[in-house]
Amino acid sequence: MSVLFSRFDLFRLLSLERKQSIRSYNQNSLELGLDSASSSSEKPQDADYSTYIPSLSYELEGLILARSPRSEYWKISFANKRFASLVKSGELFKIRRNIGFIEPSVLMLASGENCWWGFDQGFSSRRRLPVLPSDICFASGDKESLCAGTHLLVSGRELEGLMIWRYELAMNKWYKGPSMIYPRCLFASATCGNSAYVAGGIAVVGDGMSGTHIIHNTVEKYDPETRSWTPLPRMNRPRKLCSGCYMDDRFYVIGGRTANEELTCGEFFDEEKNEWTLIPEMLKDNPVLSCHSPPLIAVVNNELYSIEASSNQLKVYLKGSNSWKRLGLVPVRADYNRGWGVAFKSFGDKLLVIGASTVSSSRSSMAIYTCNPDPRSDGLPNWELLDNGRIQLQKEAKGREAKEATKLCTLTLDNETKIWLLQELRRAPRFHHHCMRILKFRSWLAI
Repeated sequence: MSVLFSRFDLFRLLSLERKQSIRSYNQNSLELGLDSASSSSEKPQDADYSTYIPSLSYELEGLILARSPRSEYWKISFANKRFASLVKSGELFKIRRNIGFIEPSVLMLASGENCWWGFDQGFSSRRRLPVLPSDICFASGDKESLCAGTHLLVSGRELEGLMIWRYELAMNKWYKGPSMIYPRCLFASATCGNSAYVAGGIAVVGDGMSGTHIIHNTVEKYDPETRSWTPLPRMNRPRKLCSGCYMDDRFYVIGGRTANEELTCGEFFDEEKNEWTLIPEMLKDNPVLSCHSPPLIAVVNNELYSIEASSNQLKVYLKGSNSWKRLGLVPVRADYNRGWGVAFKSFGDKLLVIGASTVSSSRSSMAIYTCNPDPRSDGLPNWELLDNGRIQLQKEAKGREAKEATKLCTLTLDNETKIWLLQELRRAPRFHHHCMRILKFRSWLAI
């Protein structure tokens, strides 16, 4: 059951500037009000400034707002200037990190689209990001992306050369840069909390397309707090078209190619030791295809999973034996284009795969699936279909913009956050004596 806070309710419950009361409630909405004894002399109003409801501390306000769904932050910005400042300054995201509040989401640029979209964990809601203000060369060319904290980094080629554009979730805005120390493409990347890593790839030395292509073994780390890159020790092998992941507190780079051969080895970087360790024949069980994509890998609960592009098999890596165990077929066709056109990522404690559906004969029918993998299981994973062509992003963009205006005054909280909010309100300074009298619990706690 969802609980909806109206925009006026946000003023009543959290604002230090407006101490308002709640007078009525319905089955799906929480509303605050004074009892008849304290309000008999006043007529109900939309803005009832009562001296009987104490204010909440700034700290508690921040904790409450930080636990609200991230997709609802734009609504919080309309409550008052302080709330807008909390959202735009990024303070709510810092609070989330400090309390360990994790909310997976997906930022995606679909083929043929000119705008990025953000999706919540269940793909039940989405919003369009601002248009990336790049030149036509960047917009129409191939791009690579990675996340670091609340930053989305998109790398591609502009007319003047390789370029990175940065989207900051808190500001809801695109910025140019910062460029890598060694600009590159076709690199491996991985994210760990508030940091991102890149390794390998190709750099072009010289003028334009006539320049010399150099395969990198250089490595860099991005810090969203300073918006800068830091060089790390170089890998043992230069490689391009490789894949990266973060597992067991280590940055792994797997597969790829040199100028002359396919690589089946992997290696990992240990930050404590500040060194790279080579893993021979890490991909020896995966057949090498010509013109194949970088290895399709994802990490969930410190377990490494891979999709074999030639057979659509989901595999899990057995660290002790340096081998792979088959878990069954994935519900998308990775073999259509040798792995190209398939997204395979971790999504919280689930695997997320997006690609051409196995239940449709059309290659243009894209499906979105998730599953909770079990590396010890011998049975097929239970894949949950989230979408099979229902989401039409570009077509619905204008219609959704109009509909969102009607949803401006609602804020949805999940059940866990509702219970936490009750507990915090009961402990809030000066609120204890009024809490049970003010709050109407009957519909709110019908979970």
